[in-house]
Amino acid sequence: MKKMLAMILTGTMVFSLTACGSNPAGSTQTSGESGTKKDTTAAEKPAADDKAEESAPSGPVTLNVTTTFAGEDTNAANYQDAIAAWQDETGNKINDASGSSTETFKARVISDFEMGSEPDVLFYFNGVDSNPFVEAGKVVSIDEIRQTYPDYATNMKDGMLGASPADGKNYSVPVNGYWEGLFVNKAVCEAAGVEIPGPDTTWDQFMEICQKVKDAGYTPIAASFAEIPHYWFEFCIYNYLTPATHNVVPGSVDDEHGKAWVDGIADMKVLYENGFLPENTLSATDGETFQLFVDGKAAFLIDGSWKVGGIEGATDDIENFTVTYVPGKNNRKTTDIIGGLSSGWYITRKAWDDPEKQKTCVEFISYMTSDEMVSTFASVSATALKNGTQVDESQLSTLAVDGLNFVKGATGMSSAVQDQVTQEQRVPVFNGMPDIVTGKKDIADAVQELLDLVAAGQQ
Repeated sequence: MKKMLAMILTGTMVFSLTACGSNPAGSTQTSGESGTKKDTTAAEKPAADDKAEESAPSGPVTLNVTTTFAGEDTNAANYQDAIAAWQDETGNKINDASGSSTETFKARVISDFEMGSEPDVLFYFNGVDSNPFVEAGKVVSIDEIRQTYPDYATNMKDGMLGASPADGKNYSVPVNGYWEGLFVNKAVCEAAGVEIPGPDTTWDQFMEICQKVKDAGYTPIAASFAEIPHYWFEFCIYNYLTPATHNVVPGSVDDEHGKAWVDGIADMKVLYENGFLPENTLSATDGETFQLFVDGKAAFLIDGSWKVGGIEGATDDIENFTVTYVPGKNNRKTTDIIGGLSSGWYITRKAWDDPEKQKTCVEFISYMTSDEMVSTFASVSATALKNGTQVDESQLSTLAVDGLNFVKGATGMSSAVQDQVTQEQRVPVFNGMPDIVTGKKDIADAVQELLDLVAAGQQ
């Protein structure tokens, strides 16, 4: 049951995915044969397959793999099951160096590429976070891979593969998408005598709810402004924009988007000043504040759809938790959400140029992105699959079903604007959040420093 529950909704249902065949790399399939290879004679193989045969490994291969399927990620267990099965089937081995998707993890990945110690296969973000190694030519484009393996990722819609902002080419094969919402501990809200926020709850009303929760002796919002301030950063800025305008990095601190960033961060400062955050929010880890929420000491938590599995695994009373919309204000409707397809599987140039590893990398990613495997990881989530996915709601937890209804009721969606900014460029705002909310750093100055780093990176 837990395994099935951990599959759910790491993305949005706002995409319509139509049917078409699934063809893992190097295989030919007929309808209904997803994940099963059909024998072909050497004479029937295209020239590209002949070239691929030349690089076939002579024995078992060990791949160094890094992913974000770790910690409380919904698919951490699914990933471990998948690589165990692949190793048993092929005799190959995976050296796994996966980690939770924190700013520290992102910095480690970039550092590995800079030091020449990058993995063979990487599951990572396909936005600006990938720019450093894309621009350095350290990952291989899907077009180049298809010159040798023409069936690579052909079960996916090319238009949804997630083109790199660095050059517009596709480098990664996505698995599932995501959404972000407001998770709620029902027992805390009941003890504080407040209604759970709904699709019509405004930001001002939410502030009143938070005050009542605080007055009742609970922490209103579980959040680490020391380690992960970015969910509140995203939605507080979103409150001054719309789904059509949110995903744009400001040109200056004085333009429409720059002012939205300053005003949104100012609202984060108000949350801190009002005492709506944990007392140790400026030093606590994300894990510590999550535990505060699960243990019934905090009412609300903004996080991504992957957190559903984390909550399922952390409690025996899953019915005590639900997910709802982050209250909005101005032109942003409360039901306008953050979501999209933001990550995928990469093959590094180092592995591609290794005759012993190239074909194995292709086969491993083809296995991890088959229709069957993506359905396991994504369930009802947004995917790039031509066939789409199916789900049996009777097998889902109440929190998972609430997540489905949350997505169905969304009126608009924007991808996260922070994905347009590199980890290094975020430092003045994200790392500087403790100084910002305590008044030691001027908000406009911090935003301007971030924008200066963005501008420098474009030169």
